[in-house]
Amino acid sequence: MINFNGTIVAEEENVLTQNRAFLYGDGVFETVKIVNNKILFLEDHYFRLMASMRVVRMEIPMNFTMEYFEEQLLSLVQQKGISAAARARITVFRKEGGFYLPKTNEVSFLIHATALESVLYALNTAEYEVDLYKDFYVTKQLLSSIKTTNKMINVTGSIFAHENGLANCVLLNDTKNVVEVLQGNLFMVVGEKLITPPISEGCLNGIMRKQILALAKKVEGIEVVEEIISPFDLQKADELFLTNVIMGVQPITKYRKKEFTSNLAHLLVQKLNESISEN
Repeated sequence: MINFNGTIVAEEENVLTQNRAFLYGDGVFETVKIVNNKILFLEDHYFRLMASMRVVRMEIPMNFTMEYFEEQLLSLVQQKGISAAARARITVFRKEGGFYLPKTNEVSFLIHATALESVLYALNTAEYEVDLYKDFYVTKQLLSSIKTTNKMINVTGSIFAHENGLANCVLLNDTKNVVEVLQGNLFMVVGEKLITPPISEGCLNGIMRKQILALAKKVEGIEVVEEIISPFDLQKADELFLTNVIMGVQPITKYRKKEFTSNLAHLLVQKLNESISEN
């Protein structure tokens, strides 16, 4: 028996009782965008998930091929009738048993999906103000670069942003340098230079980050670099934007008293949509 919200019920009535992702954050996940019954950046998502599972020492099932990964995601959105444009998340967690030390490294997974309004990426030009979140810091380690089910910094940071009328917050690492924002990777334009923090600073090894770096390197006159960014550098920028697979590219319009343009962000969204249409 267990006590759930003040009511004594049978343990088997609550699926979370022994779920290790719920109890210990012992899970990893991928969020994908599906367009016209196709998973965007399929290989990148699949290999990042496999790498994440290896990092946390999960046993990868023999049948968990890229084709199987694709089939499981698409079968759900097809069943729901939302395969034209959908967001789907697959969460992989260690099977129940044990405390901190698991009884097995075998895994289970859960997929859920919701419809999206737009097939193509669109640039949102509405006001989008950010500031620093300094209550907690991201550590410069491999675990910070993968998507685990322990996202307490992102949760508390999102609450802070909401309470302070901000659209997002910039996260710092344990050496007080810029890492990313709450919902994605951060890019800064200074003159003809596009800068994003290197993975070694603790930022997520983002799928859209990878696409934007590749696309920006094809833009004439733009130098693309991965360099450490300090909070003071942000106010010197001409442009700031964040990236993730669902949103694409989101321009930041204001950081403290500084306002920014969105010229390169516009161009990159155009190129992003072109690359998707070609594939």
